[in-house]
Amino acid sequence: MIARMHKLVRELGWNDALLYALARALRPLGARLHRYYFVAQRVTPPAAGSGWGKRIEVRAVAALADIPWGYPRPRDVLAQRLRQGGRSLAAWRDGELAGFLWYQFGAYQEDEVRVRYHLPSPRSAWDYDVFVQPHLRLGPTFARLWQEAHRRLHARGVRWTCSRISAFNADSLRAHGRLGTVRLGSATFLVLGRWQCMLASVAPYLHLSRGPADFPHLMFDTDALECAHPHSTREVPCQTESP
Repeated sequence: MIARMHKLVRELGWNDALLYALARALRPLGARLHRYYFVAQRVTPPAAGSGWGKRIEVRAVAALADIPWGYPRPRDVLAQRLRQGGRSLAAWRDGELAGFLWYQFGAYQEDEVRVRYHLPSPRSAWDYDVFVQPHLRLGPTFARLWQEAHRRLHARGVRWTCSRISAFNADSLRAHGRLGTVRLGSATFLVLGRWQCMLASVAPYLHLSRGPADFPHLMFDTDALECAHPHSTREVPCQTESP
């Protein structure tokens, strides 16, 4: 137990390691605690292919009918994503679903907690739920998905893609760090029954929700990033407000 806690502290830092331990302790009580970091990554046109990953085919997902049965997400969640304008790319290897990612323009309604993210700049997009089959995670699937996503986004004029990362997912934190992301802020959510409390580093900073129709709005204006170094990891102040 002590060795595991030491490992968590090394990977997450004291603050997030303690919050992770608290989240585990709250689960038997029916409460959920989530902590997110919000980051942005500059969109760049993909370089010429090296031949690695040629067996992987990446295709767009346009409708629920395009999503195969056995897809590792609930169908009602996928239907809700498509209804609100979500788009997806799926990677296939020898007829097997190798991985996928989702992205959206304008605004995205989170499906893990109650919050809506707004991107006022037409030069930005929101990406989420990047998944690669466990037995393929050492291969080129992730790179092929991102290459195709960046190609499509860049062609549309998008220059920044934003996302949220769980502060408790050390692997995801490392992966985004290698991509040269810029940190935009953070938020912690405590959910108990129909009640939800958010404490964030961006406006509105504190929000108490009493039901599904009541949720905070977080705005991330990526136009403010154009004057910052694209590989900076410092927190950049973005205008955030409740529309």
